[in-house]
Amino acid sequence: MTGDHQTLALLLFSAFIAVTLGITTWVSRNRRGSAEEFYAGGRLFSPMENGFAIAGDYMSAASFLGISGLIALYGYDGMLYSVGFLVAWLVVLLLVAELVRNCGRFTLADVIAARMRERPVRIAAGTSSVTVSVLYLVAQMVGAGSLVALLLGGTSEAARSWTVIGVGALMVIYVSWGGMRATTWIQIVKAVLLMAGATALTVLVLLRFHGDVNQLLTTAAERSGHGREFLSPGLKYGGDWTARLDFISLGLALVLGTAGLPHILSRFYTVPTARAARRSVVWSIGLIGSFYLMTIVLGFGAAALVGTDEVRASNAAGNTAVPLLALDLGGGAGSTGGAVLFAVVAAVAFATILAVVAGITLASSASVAHDLYASLKRKRNGRRRGGKRYSEVVVARVAAIGIGAVGIGLGLLARDLNVAFLVGLAFAVAASANLPVLLYALFWRNFTTRGAVWSVYGGLVPAVLLVLLSPVVSGSPEALFPGVDFQLFPLQNPGVVSIPLGFLAGWLGTVTSPEPPDEAKHAETEVRALTGAGAV
Repeated sequence: MTGDHQTLALLLFSAFIAVTLGITTWVSRNRRGSAEEFYAGGRLFSPMENGFAIAGDYMSAASFLGISGLIALYGYDGMLYSVGFLVAWLVVLLLVAELVRNCGRFTLADVIAARMRERPVRIAAGTSSVTVSVLYLVAQMVGAGSLVALLLGGTSEAARSWTVIGVGALMVIYVSWGGMRATTWIQIVKAVLLMAGATALTVLVLLRFHGDVNQLLTTAAERSGHGREFLSPGLKYGGDWTARLDFISLGLALVLGTAGLPHILSRFYTVPTARAARRSVVWSIGLIGSFYLMTIVLGFGAAALVGTDEVRASNAAGNTAVPLLALDLGGGAGSTGGAVLFAVVAAVAFATILAVVAGITLASSASVAHDLYASLKRKRNGRRRGGKRYSEVVVARVAAIGIGAVGIGLGLLARDLNVAFLVGLAFAVAASANLPVLLYALFWRNFTTRGAVWSVYGGLVPAVLLVLLSPVVSGSPEALFPGVDFQLFPLQNPGVVSIPLGFLAGWLGTVTSPEPPDEAKHAETEVRALTGAGAV
């Protein structure tokens, strides 16, 4: 894209940034400076508002760009992401949402520490939360750089670098100035834009085929170069036992990882009651379910109208399938309609990235301040409660700046890495380290502090190590470092191994613990979780 078309896209980018900065400025003038205001937005959001915000927080660049691209490249097998991301919300709704809202205050560690010794549990859970958040954050920033480079008509390293820096600066402003309230409204605006954009593209694709879904699928199969195999399982995850086991591993990570994502769990604290938290999830399931159904149409639409070979030629991972589809639906390359629709899709994708980045940064800064700082640096001189809360907020704002700097640095280093890989890794780590300890703390009466700490590290360390020793990092032409080979683990996703290890480590730590479980604290936690009595 050149000339006026680039100008149009940049104007759309600027409009969204101006609106969101306006929201942040307005919220910052009305804030009270308390921890509850900064971390949870004062717990004043309705279920519908929070449901839209959860959807805005969850539907990332990997969802909008990555899933449709995978479907365009691999057909049936690409739909695993759509199904996995959606089914994951049933786990959240049935096992996590209401209980987390009743037991915690701001972070995952609050739920676990309610019946354990606080310091070791908060350090472990805070470390895991920050690790997951940074992995997810880097993926979004790399996606932003790639998107703007595509918009500018090439792979300009300078454009990608400045985009990563710009996104990092914006997320620091959003979080440090506006906290959860500004972040929530940004996510609501983004969710509306994303749903509107995806709906418009879906309708245009279906109109192109006169509403005949069978014709859409048949054309996609023909242009994919794989024929009927494109519509059958096995194109990407078929073949030898390694590929099949990778399929199972990825499915486990996607379905179980959502319930352990820190920036999703923190959203349940922004509503006044546990019932409102549960209703928020129902709203978000409706929005997210509709969106992922549309990604299927967009993926097959890109294969049918653009062609799998053209999508792969533009981007080997398929991340440009939706922008190329928009260009075709608008009239093709060189047409004003195509350029306008392309620019709108690019602006929506950029808005998606900014909103998700803000939510991740807020969750990770809360973990640093509320869990790590409060555990390691808490004063023992009996300061009044209000002073302690305010000091935490100051630390959280500083942490947002630090995490922004780390995210910018890693985003610049990882700008050539695969975005889907980074997101999948974040889900695998969340499912391995955060979910086991969360479920044990909520449902196992005999769970102990040692079990909690072992569960977190027993999932976190293997997940990271197995990925470092996998073919994704070395030992293959598609690896991150193709020139070296220290591959020891054959799978690309560690979930099938690291998730059971997290549960096993929690059980082993508990049964070997010298301290008995605190029956009184467990009873109190159980009553609070199930009834909401005493919940903040």
